[in-house]
Amino acid sequence: MTAPVTIDDIRDAAAQLAGVAHRTPVVRSRTLDELVGAEVFVKCENLQRVGAFKFRGAYNAASRLSPEQLAKGIAAYSSGNHAQAVALAARELGSSAVILIPEDTPQSKKDATAGYGAEIVTYDRYTGDRVAIGEALAADRGLALIPPYEHPHVIAGQGTAALELLEDTESLDTLVVPVGGGGLIAGSSTAAKAVRPGIRVVGVEPAAGDDTKRSLEAGERVSIPVPRTIADGQAASVPGELTFSINRRLVDDIALVTDEQVRDAMRFAFERLKLVIEPSGATGLAALLSGQIPASGQVGVIISGGNVSPERFAELIAG
Repeated sequence: MTAPVTIDDIRDAAAQLAGVAHRTPVVRSRTLDELVGAEVFVKCENLQRVGAFKFRGAYNAASRLSPEQLAKGIAAYSSGNHAQAVALAARELGSSAVILIPEDTPQSKKDATAGYGAEIVTYDRYTGDRVAIGEALAADRGLALIPPYEHPHVIAGQGTAALELLEDTESLDTLVVPVGGGGLIAGSSTAAKAVRPGIRVVGVEPAAGDDTKRSLEAGERVSIPVPRTIADGQAASVPGELTFSINRRLVDDIALVTDEQVRDAMRFAFERLKLVIEPSGATGLAALLSGQIPASGQVGVIISGGNVSPERFAELIAG
């Protein structure tokens, strides 16, 4: 069976993104190494355009639409960062975007999305089916729908973050990746296992949102109630069908972290790494700092985003 996303797709996405997306830095910290007991390489996707890795997948997918479809516009549904990513990708390509976004999304993310010129439509994430609403919205207006993770071009784009990390390090033994719908880890694991076949890929979910961990253990997609967690970008209730088909083959383990462990990681990143990280971006670091992932040798961790308002950030790191 042909894999839905290959290393060639990811390398092609990297070429598509060259000069458009940032090649984000990889940072080190002696204190972090000592606390974790390994050499830790931190991939800073919080410094990506729109403040998150999501721009990679959104632009890779949008850039492959026909001129006719770009003229009609693009639709997306998102808990925040994918919304901004699609809005910016549309603007970069001379298109327009309509974004379906949960009404309880942090205002900073709503404002940023509107700032890129997108039209915003809201819904209640606890009672509404965003996929059904988003598909109906796109069909009604003749828009191309770019989902946050259930799309090969989106997954391939996200995988470029891990590809860069692998290129910028010598010999990673473990790759740690936050998991929401599974797009980032699907692309990352595809890249990692192709470039370094012996690497261990570990996903990290909030303890309240362990749908991927449960699904991998069950061998099939398992649905849970919509999670209530400070890691709002990882509040998926069921893994994507496409992403799960990849992750069940390539992901070695899933670790879980509490909201308090996420706060501790955000505080550490601010104090020691001088990085502002949103809760969803901090889960991988939280798993390493709290000992949820046994680590040795060289460990890469992806910081997936940094979109959090100053007020919310101060509240969270104050504990």
